[in-house]
Parts: sequence; structure tokens; C-alpha cells
Amino acid sequence: MEQAKLESLLKSLRDGRIDVDKALHELKGFPFHDLGFAKVDHHRSLRKGFPEVIFCQNKAPEHVLGIIKRQREAGETVFGTRASPALMDLIAKKVKAATINRIGRCFWIKSPHWKKQAHTRGSVLILSAGTADAPVTEEARCTVEILGHPCVTINDVGVAGIHRLFAHKVDLDNASVLIVIAGMEGALPSVVSGYVGCPVIGVPTSVGYGSHMGGLVPLFAMLNSCASGMTVVNIDNGFGAACAAVAINRMGSGHPSPAHTEPGVQTARPSSRRGRVRR
Repeated sequence: MEQAKLESLLKSLRDGRIDVDKALHELKGFPFHDLGFAKVDHHRSLRKGFPEVIFCQNKAPEHVLGIIKRQREAGETVFGTRASPALMDLIAKKVKAATINRIGRCFWIKSPHWKKQAHTRGSVLILSAGTADAPVTEEARCTVEILGHPCVTINDVGVAGIHRLFAHKVDLDNASVLIVIAGMEGALPSVVSGYVGCPVIGVPTSVGYGSHMGGLVPLFAMLNSCASGMTVVNIDNGFGAACAAVAINRMGSGHPSPAHTEPGVQTARPSSRRGRVRR
């Protein structure tokens, strides 16, 4: 159950628009619902600020559809990652409300309570070294945007033509946090981290020639970077990088952690530092 829906439910109960039985019915299955094959965590939105995300890889299609159905019944935003082409075809056929990003291998259905985050430090900037990194880049972008944060994506600015990166100096200067995605030798995150003052999250990808070793070469390169302060996630983990970036982008924005929001507390005015939002 998303926080906005719970707040609306409690206000309706307080104001007498619904009775206790109706409220109890709405809260049935809270904080989680056991489907037998999965325990859908309806409490996650209150703890983390966003609902449970469906990791589709290796899940039976009927199980994914069952989780989607339960989340929609609970009034939650649905977001699925690592969906196969066959699963995306099935969801497009069975769930008409779903939006599908085939490059990013993900899909989503926004709840009626979904809204952009009002309080953030600024924009999350996503840089990709090459077009071959697009699946990871799109997974990260879709995750940031479905979590309600402003996002700018700049593709194909790897070190083979470093002048392409510095053509985007304004975006680099305005970013609140950067996700930098690279395969091959994984040099781009180090270059960027040595240039900017905001947090940088490096994402190695399984793209490269010969002894690239399925992403281990850029992973080790990023872990051994001499650019101080860079954080690195696992190979191809655009989703994990996006979740970390969103958590950073929320800190210091005057927006309390979801689990500690108190009614009636006036939050600080959000930073005026903003980047462009590319839709």
C-alpha cells in the first residue's frame, strides 16, 4: 500500500466518509499478502518510499501476472524488471494498462496515487559510454523515473571520444548525483568522478571484446579507480544504481525518510538547483 493511499484511507476514516469495517477491508493483507508462490510486501512503500519491484527473471509468467494482480488490488504502482521478450508480449496482451520498455526489459503500471517527488536535491544524471550499454541505461532511467525523481540521460559519451562528454558541461555541473554506465575497459566513471563534486555511481556492463570477461574487467577497473569517492554496483545492475541514486537525491532535500515522516511537520524548501528533465 502506497503512503498516499494509506494517508487518504486514514483521513477518510477520521472524517467519517468510511466506517471501520471498510477500513479494515482495505487493510486486509497488510503488511504482506501470501500468494503461496510469493509473499507480496505491501509494507515496503512505507519503509522505502516505493513499492516492491518484481524481478521477473526465472519467474513463471503466471506468477508474475499473479503478483501484478495483487499489487493492483492493493492500489500500488507496479514495476517489473528483467522481463523476457516473451513475458513482455504476454503482459502487453493480458495487462492493457501496462507500459513496456523493451530495450530496458521492464514494464510499469502507475497507481492513481503515483506522483513525482516534490522534494529532491536535483536531477539524477545518467551517462552511458556507448549505445551497446542501452539495456542497462534504460533500466536505470525507467527506475529513476518510476520512483518519481527528475532524470537526464546522455548516451554515447565514452572515452573513445572524450570531447563528447565535455560538450555536456552544464548537465554535469547541475547534476545532484550521477550514474555512469560503461563496458569495455570501464574508464568513463573514473573520468567523470575526477571531474564532478557530486556522488558518482559506476555501473560496469557485460559489453566488450575478448578478455573483457563478461563485465569483470570494467568491474575491477571501477573498484580500483584512483578517483576518490566513486561507488560501484554489480555488473549490469542499472536498477540497483538507480535505487541508490534516488536515495542520495532524497537526502538533504528537506524530505524525511518515508519511515519517519510525521504529520504536520513542515519540510524545508527544496533546493533550487535543477537540471533539465528529458522526457
